[in-house]
Amino acid sequence: MPAFPIARLLRATLLVLLLISAPAAAQTASVSALAAQLGQAERDVTAVDRALDGPVDEDERPVLRAKALAAQESATDAAGRLQDQLALVDAKVAQLGAPAKGASEAPDIRAQRADLARQHAALDSAVKRGKLLGVSAQQLVDEIAQSQAAQFGERLSAHSPSPLSPAFWRAVLLSAPRDLRRVSAFLGDGVAQMRVQWRGRVPWQALLGAAIFVLVLGPGRIALWRVGQRFLIEGAPGHRVRRSGYAIWRIAVGTLMPLLAGFSLVQGVRWSRLEAPSWSSLLDGLIAAMTFAGLTAAASGALLMRSQPSWRVASIGDAAATRLRPFSLILAALSFATITVDVFNRAVNASVAARVASQAAEASLHLLLLAATLLALGKLRAEQASDEQGETTRAGLGAVTLLAWLVVLVAGLALLVGYIGFSLFLVQLVAWGTVLGSATYLLMAAIDDVSTSLFKRSSATGRTLVRALGLRGSSVDQFGVLLSGVLRVVVGVTALGLLLSPFGAGNGVSSLFGRLGTLAQGVEVGGVSVSPGTIVRGLVVLFVGLALVRAFMGWLEGRYLPATDLDGSGRNSVSLVARYVGVALAVIWALASLGIGVERIALLLSALSVGIGFGLQAITSNFVSGLILLAERPIKIGDLVRVGTDEGDVKRISVRSTEIELADHSTLIVPNSELITKSVLNKTLASPLGRIQIQFSVPLGTDAARVRAIVLAIFTAETAVLDDPAPSAFIDSIADGRILFNCFAHVETPRAAYPTRSSVFMALLGRFADEGIDIGTVPQRLEMIAASPRDGGRERERGDARD
Repeated sequence: MPAFPIARLLRATLLVLLLISAPAAAQTASVSALAAQLGQAERDVTAVDRALDGPVDEDERPVLRAKALAAQESATDAAGRLQDQLALVDAKVAQLGAPAKGASEAPDIRAQRADLARQHAALDSAVKRGKLLGVSAQQLVDEIAQSQAAQFGERLSAHSPSPLSPAFWRAVLLSAPRDLRRVSAFLGDGVAQMRVQWRGRVPWQALLGAAIFVLVLGPGRIALWRVGQRFLIEGAPGHRVRRSGYAIWRIAVGTLMPLLAGFSLVQGVRWSRLEAPSWSSLLDGLIAAMTFAGLTAAASGALLMRSQPSWRVASIGDAAATRLRPFSLILAALSFATITVDVFNRAVNASVAARVASQAAEASLHLLLLAATLLALGKLRAEQASDEQGETTRAGLGAVTLLAWLVVLVAGLALLVGYIGFSLFLVQLVAWGTVLGSATYLLMAAIDDVSTSLFKRSSATGRTLVRALGLRGSSVDQFGVLLSGVLRVVVGVTALGLLLSPFGAGNGVSSLFGRLGTLAQGVEVGGVSVSPGTIVRGLVVLFVGLALVRAFMGWLEGRYLPATDLDGSGRNSVSLVARYVGVALAVIWALASLGIGVERIALLLSALSVGIGFGLQAITSNFVSGLILLAERPIKIGDLVRVGTDEGDVKRISVRSTEIELADHSTLIVPNSELITKSVLNKTLASPLGRIQIQFSVPLGTDAARVRAIVLAIFTAETAVLDDPAPSAFIDSIADGRILFNCFAHVETPRAAYPTRSSVFMALLGRFADEGIDIGTVPQRLEMIAASPRDGGRERERGDARD
């Protein structure tokens, strides 16, 4: 397997970034400059095409791909700018209009029309040329990807004799003398170079590099860890931020310090001229090996936090962290050895048999390490299950463990049957996936902790935003959660792009940036170019539109409507309609900024009308009914209404439903269509008055005039009863020896009818008791009739017959 190409990936990434950012830096360009840009893109595409005609080295492929992507983006950018210039020329031609038949134009108009025609032809040709270059560049990128995929497939499908067969070791032994001579010559070149440069002087640069190497890897790395921990304890807000920040700090220090140490050591050797020309790739490989080993040890150490369990981010027990930490250090050492051996084999140009033997040894060591780790985990889970009295473990962990054992089984069988490259790929993919997954998990946790802690209503930033911008606290919290989600998605996508990059199966970072650069040019969807720039512009326009709607609503509700003669319900109706109209206009404005015209919106609405007719009938009916309620106002906020058997006060009217507060303080939500199509009793629509009705009866011999006078006097004495309309008392009927009275009075509001009626009853009961007036119910008489002897005999006969 090839060495982990960290330096190559970094160089390719920087090249892609520089080439992508170059066209974007120019804001405006003349036609000649755009033509020159197209010429350069054409030369780059031609150079990549010619390079692909011959054999391409694995290190050159990412550079060629990045160059093709940059040329594609440059050509597409120039074509887009030239298209804008062409549109301006077309507008000028349209302004001139078509020449009139039979009429001669002025010479200056004819000259201008001819000049515009030449400009149109030149620009149209350049636009077509730029689009063709973009297509050609994309074809080259696809060709590079296909060749890379084919090479990766060949590497995985390569078959050699089994390491258990004599043929395998026979090939190794036969090539051993030649390999030993190559190694001896390689080492001899290095020793000879050192002897030449050592004579007569002390290589102080190499000694200084070695001293820096020791200081950086030892005291420097530990000191930086402690400094970061002390700073986080004193300055970072919240335990979660300190904990995740320290994990990221440990990964950064653990990765960069070995990189700096290795670079110092190698650079000291080079400055002292102790490096033989053939040793250059080996020294670069040593830096890459130290960096990746440092990343492996740092990521696993930051995840486990064996010696500092209170700073641990992941939910891992102390026993598991202690048990797994040695395996992570062995994995770091094994990664360093694997990369170094692969680089050494390339440097000395080792034979195929030697490289295959090295790969077999690397695969075997990785398999042993993976199997030992899984056995340790299984033993730990068994101990925890026994301590917890048979408690089952999580299904996710069991599935991952089963998958890892399956990888061990497949990789072991592949190694035994001779598919050594495939076996090594599987175990190294697990190792790299573990390291990458650990770093990604910690980075996502840090992003979530920082985002949700920084943008929180109770934080200093949150309070500043609430006071300065007038935002609600929930809006600040929501922004923090959304920011965390977006950033974690970006990190996850980047991690997926990096998963296969070390093995040559994917284009890694350069492919990711290349796809992002292509996406930045926009995607045509239904004739509308959708790109990150247009999406951001649309969101900004929507935000500005909603802000203007909010400002207008504040003026309307706070200044204008209070100055009108409208009541509260009328103001609510006007405010609600204005808000919906404003939001609709803001949405249309945002869609127009995306290039979606009103005619497209109308077409979309006409297409949606079919769905509305079938699936959204109820919602549409409620919406239209809400508009009718707001316009005609048969029911207003504050009215006392009865819907069916429920009675209460109208508290809110929206375009979909109406909220009615019942007597028990519960809320009845009624669809607006129910209020329009069915009978509704509105007790306060025409008149605000309420009426009470009292009915009772007295014996027939009672003085009816006296009773009537008492009722009217009590009505008059009750403060809630109105004098106009005046109270009244009527004799309703005379039946069953009693006189039935039906009495009426009015109060200010229907809501006061019930308590006033109760007060009048209380007063009447007391006054009638004092006057000796009986208002009891009509007495009922029950007569018992004895059965005749004949009937009794018949009953006895019936009983005997039944027996």
